Parts: sequence; structure tokens; C-alpha cells
Amino acid sequence: MTDKATSDLWWKNAVIYCADVATWADSDGDGVGDLAGLTRRLDYLSGLGITTLWLMPFYPSPLGDDGYDITDYYAVDARFGTLGDFVEMIRTADNLGIRVLVDLVLSHTSSQHPWFQQARRDRGSRYRDYYRWSDTRQEQPSEVAFPGEQKGTWTYDDAAGQWYMHRYFDFMPDLNITEPNVLDEMHKILGFWLELGISGFRVDSLQFMIETLGTNAKDQPVTYLRSLVEFLERRRGDAIFLGEANVSAGEQQRYFAVDGGDGVQMLFDFRTCAAQWLAHARGLAAPLIDALDSRPRHPEQAQFANFCRHHDELNLGMLSDSERAEVFAAFAPEDRHRLYGRGIRRRLASMLGHDQQRIRLALALTMALPGTPILMYGDEIGMGEDLSLPGRIAVRNPMQWSPEHAGGFSTSSTLYRPARADGPDGYRAVNVLDQRHDPGSLYSWVARAIRVRRECPELGWGAWRTIKVSDPRVLVIEARWRDGRMITLHNLSAEPVTIPLPDGLADLASANQAYQVLGDADPSYRPGGDITLGRYGFRWLRLPG
Repeated sequence: MTDKATSDLWWKNAVIYCADVATWADSDGDGVGDLAGLTRRLDYLSGLGITTLWLMPFYPSPLGDDGYDITDYYAVDARFGTLGDFVEMIRTADNLGIRVLVDLVLSHTSSQHPWFQQARRDRGSRYRDYYRWSDTRQEQPSEVAFPGEQKGTWTYDDAAGQWYMHRYFDFMPDLNITEPNVLDEMHKILGFWLELGISGFRVDSLQFMIETLGTNAKDQPVTYLRSLVEFLERRRGDAIFLGEANVSAGEQQRYFAVDGGDGVQMLFDFRTCAAQWLAHARGLAAPLIDALDSRPRHPEQAQFANFCRHHDELNLGMLSDSERAEVFAAFAPEDRHRLYGRGIRRRLASMLGHDQQRIRLALALTMALPGTPILMYGDEIGMGEDLSLPGRIAVRNPMQWSPEHAGGFSTSSTLYRPARADGPDGYRAVNVLDQRHDPGSLYSWVARAIRVRRECPELGWGAWRTIKVSDPRVLVIEARWRDGRMITLHNLSAEPVTIPLPDGLADLASANQAYQVLGDADPSYRPGGDITLGRYGFRWLRLPG
């Protein structure tokens, strides 16, 4: 593949950072984060080494589901600024070499959206067919998305005189995605934001967007999602969909351009995330090896997105009941740590008991996995959650910039969400200002690790394999690309281990042809016939191709 082709596929070697405008930085002292505040702090992301910023929803919304219930797809919520502020943010990000992805919900709206309000009042409205209606309550879909918070998936509307479908909360009615006018609307929405300079969309609820619309000229089925992908590619060739679908390996392949798949460029790998936490709980590499070795194939231009934590609950739904119980016992021992019977509503640092070595292992492992790493805002400094906040909102607390009032997030005494001052992860103990001046801090290590990760295209582009070694506590992955070759080793246990280098690599090491590019200790380390990893230790080695 040519250098131009690799540069066009920028997402293959990206480092993505998820942030929430509302909780990032308040520029005007009203207690709410805003686009101007985000723009002023983009240099922080540049210094950290981030290449791509993923923004959670900032559209007008009643905030029944933290902005995922949208009332206007073409605007910015006034609390966060204006479209002019958004364009200025995009310009500044571009100057810093940072691409921007925006969160977009294409399967449902808010019940307050003008489309739904007109649809419910008038059966003759053009918007009536934008939603799914029934004269009787239907049995399907039967499984609710939010057990304990959601009563069902069909709700009767008095004004409409019918039942409407909602896979999520009753204030988020599902769009009828087989309706041609809905597809036209979504094309316009994608085109609007692309014209403002974004590089793509994180697409919510991908598995609900694969209904067949019809067939193309080659008599092949065309889905709603495939139509959106094709529009994206026509409008801007280097833009992407980062898709969310917590599904099995066989279903994962459905979303890539393989065997008639829909062709999204990137897909969150929920299976590997869950396996990583099971591996951490057991101190054994086997769950991760199994998950990686069973990954479905995807085209060279496509990519898996790896994460150890993101903005929702940590979803362990792909694990068995007994496996999930193991992870709960290790990282969410209290009922208040858990959500929906399947997830954890704690941040990375809290789950790992604020053990700095273990936190670094988890982040290093996430960055070393084949694919593209995604970081949750605040994890680079070891922020904790706020369990006083409801549900998933517990991990969406204000960014901690300094030990001053509200962690430097805002000067207001009334905040969008509370900022915790005290405790092992309150802003007085954990903040950007202190850590940026400390070369031994978690922030300084993450910045260094990101720099190294960006210098290792083998991990994003390369052909890879897991390597079996003598100690089951160690995960070893080899990645090759062009004339580059990387071996990454991660010890998932609290005990130091020493293992012989596998597959004849000892000869290269003995000839001083292997060297360490990242490790938990001793940066000048040169491997010999055996390699030692400390408790939760890791080493990334570069070897001749």
C-alpha cells in the first residue's frame, strides 16, 4: 500500500480521546462546559499526543438521556455555544493536527423533536411515517436496553391514539428507518456536519440500523446503514463511521465490507474489552488470547477500536454469568458499582484500586492491542467516578484541571455536575496541573506512551498473532508491517515473572538486535535469552523485520 493510501486511512494509526463538552471546561462561568472552553483546552490534547477527538452529543436536547435524546440535528445546544463556536473549535483543532468525530444518533429522536410532535398530532403529517406505530401493543422487541429503568419497548400516546416503539426510554421513539424520507433526512444531516469540517461520526446503536431497504442495481440487498456508509464515502472519502455494536464475533463481521457486510470503517471491540477485564480479574492471559484469536477478518482499510473504559457502563454482557461474577467481585464488589445486571459504573483508576502500576498496565495493554486505541477523558490522570450521580452518568463527571475551586472546570458555585474535591481521586489530589509538572505522574507516562504508540505503525497497520509462552500470566503479541516488527509482552498478574523469549527471538536479543521502546521500568533494558516482567509489568520490543 502506498504512503498516500496509508495517510488517507488516518484512523488506522490514530489515538482517539472521548470528551464531553458539558463537563470539559466552562469558559463563561455559568457552571456548564462549552465549546469555547473546549477550544481553549485543545492544546492540552495536542500536548498529550491525541490525534482524534470524539465528542459526546452537544445538540439541543431535554437531556433525558444526557443528550442522546436529540431535538434538533442541525444545531448546538445554547448551553454549549453556537454553530460559530463549533466551527471555531474545528478550525483550532485542525491547526493542531487533531481530527474531530461527533456522536450522532441515527436510530431514534427525542419525543420532543418537532418531527415526533407533528407525527403524534396529525396522522396525515408527512412525519407520521418517520416513526413506528401500532394500533396494539406489540410483543417485539421484547428485551429492554435498560433493565430496571425501562418498563417496555412500546408506549401508548394519547394524542396519536396509537402505540409507538422505542428500544430505549419512552422519551426516545425509534425512527422508521425503512421510510425513504427518513433516509433522505439522515443524508442531509451527515452532509451538514461534514461540510463543517468533521472527520466522521461515532454511530450509536449500530445493530438496530441493518434493516433492508431494498436492492441495488446488482440485485444485492441494501440496508439503512449501508446507504449511510455509501453517502459518507461519496461526500468525503476520508470520513469514517465509528460504530457501536456489542455483538458476537460472527455478527461483528456483518458490519465490515466482507461477504456483503455494510462497510463501516471502525468498530468498537466490546468482546475484547470484556475479555481484557476477565483477564485482569484472573491474572491470566487466556481470555484475551481467545478473544483476539476469534476476531473476524476485516478489510485492510477497516479497523477495530480498542478500549478498556468508555463513557457508558462497562458492558460485560458478552461474558457468561459466572465470568461476569468474577469481574464484579474483583472490580465492582458493591451493588452501587453495578448497573443493569451487566455493567460497571466505575472509572478505570477506581476499579484498579488506584494502583498506578496496574493502571499503566491496563492502558499500555489497550494501546498495544491490534487496532486503534480509545481513551476516556480523565483516565490519563487517574480520575475517579462520582457514584452520587445516577446510572452511567457516574463516569461523566467534570474534568479535573487544577486543585482550585471545582477542579478548574468552572468558577461558578452552581455546576452542571458536582466536582468532588476530596478523596483519593478528588480534584485536590488528582488534577492536570500537578501532574503536568511531575515527570513521574500518570499524565507524563500516558503522554510518553501515546508518543511511542504513534511511532509504532505495526500495532495499527500490521499483521499480528498471539504467541504462546511458558507462563499463562503473560500476553505476547507479535505485529509486523513493512520492515517493522514489534513484540509486546504484558504480565497480568501481581507477581514478577521471567520467561524465555519465544520462537527463536532469543538469538536476536542476544545479538543486540532487539530493544525496548516502552516498558514499566529500566528504559535502557536490552533483552537477553530470558525476559523479566515485574508485577503488572510490560515491555514493548522492536526487532528486525
